[in-house]
Amino acid sequence: MKKLIPFLTLFWATLCFAQKEDSLIFSKISTEILTKGKSYEDLRELTKKIGHRLSGSEAYEKSVVWAAQKLRDAGADKVWLQEVSVPVWVRGKESLQIKTNDGKWKFINFLSLGNSEGTSGKDLTGELVVVKNKQEFDNLPDEAVKGKIVLFNYPFKQEFVSTGQAYGDAAIYRSRSASWVAKKGGKAVMVRSMASNFDDVPHTGGMRYDKEVPQKIPAVAIGVKTADELEKLSKSQKIWIKLNSNCTMKDDKITHSVIGEITGKKDNKVIVAGGHLDSWDVGEGAHDDGTGIVQAVEILRTFKNLNIKNNHTIRVVCFANEENGVRGGNQYAKAAKEKNETHLFAIESDGGGFTPRGIALLMNEDKRKQIQNWRNLFEPYGVYDFTKQYAGTDIEPMEENGVPLAELIPDSQRYFEIHHTKEDTFEKVNRRELLLGAVAMTHLIYMIDKYW
Repeated sequence: MKKLIPFLTLFWATLCFAQKEDSLIFSKISTEILTKGKSYEDLRELTKKIGHRLSGSEAYEKSVVWAAQKLRDAGADKVWLQEVSVPVWVRGKESLQIKTNDGKWKFINFLSLGNSEGTSGKDLTGELVVVKNKQEFDNLPDEAVKGKIVLFNYPFKQEFVSTGQAYGDAAIYRSRSASWVAKKGGKAVMVRSMASNFDDVPHTGGMRYDKEVPQKIPAVAIGVKTADELEKLSKSQKIWIKLNSNCTMKDDKITHSVIGEITGKKDNKVIVAGGHLDSWDVGEGAHDDGTGIVQAVEILRTFKNLNIKNNHTIRVVCFANEENGVRGGNQYAKAAKEKNETHLFAIESDGGGFTPRGIALLMNEDKRKQIQNWRNLFEPYGVYDFTKQYAGTDIEPMEENGVPLAELIPDSQRYFEIHHTKEDTFEKVNRRELLLGAVAMTHLIYMIDKYW
């Protein structure tokens, strides 16, 4: 026992010294970003000078040039473009009208769902059938659906404290309902927007058709208030819908993800931080996911400005095509495997630029516990939740390569008010909340680089 006492004393002294040193670096990182960080102005440029950036669009190509220059300005040793073949979906002009017993057509707000086919510019008219959920729909005979338009008025569950959980619960109606309705002979499908609030702003988002679907029918989203009004009206009278839309899929196009890195001083093992550069074609793509892009760039800038000598290569990836294909994420994981690159870790920010609350960890238990043991360093910065187990969509393909993954967890309560809408603009982002997210990500990258 006596021999152990000096050893234990030395061990705890060394541990305390390391934690104190790490705490001082955490403070320097936080001060650097909160006082000199450029994420907010970078985001202003991206959203106001370029705007929304759907894959395959001219605006997306402008954002590729912009991101490459920002990475150079941040101090990246290397910047390059990774070729990606992406699906190209165009919205075009669209209109939606309803008619009830008064016989008058009335225009309502809506958005076609991403990747859906439209009406080729022709009016599509049909009687509306309203159901609450898939069970109600499945109970309808095919004759009750054939030749009609179905509205799924499935609500975003308010009882879930985590709005991401509510979104995951409801999103199947956006992604799959067109196939369900087509198989019963329906003309089109409408869904209640995946929104946590009760306004009438429609939310777009990705959908897909099953391989065996007999026809690719139009799919649209309407606002929450309109959905509830239509359900109420449908109980007392017939409702007719007239849809005219030009949305369609075009041929795939070659575009790029944008990558920049600071070379490691010790080895070529890679630590990735990223977000997705594309957005939907409404709003400005600010929270989804301009904030993730500028936060990742801030990591490189901070390492350079503070002259932190990183052991491993720190790489920022601005992924292409997260919204309607995840082609950028899949291509990155494929290329990394082909090059036999060793990735130590990857983190993505794709939950909005709100106040960071934690970091989700998708990795083996030993590594998760190691990061959880660093919690006391993060708590002074408001980051405390390391219990969740998921990762960003763009980096998920790297899980098959055995890469430990993570995602920044911002406060989620306001995100699904603006997600995939015209409301996702620069003005909805708070500077300090945005920068605090960059602080949390930089803190974690610093610790991974030092101890892994």
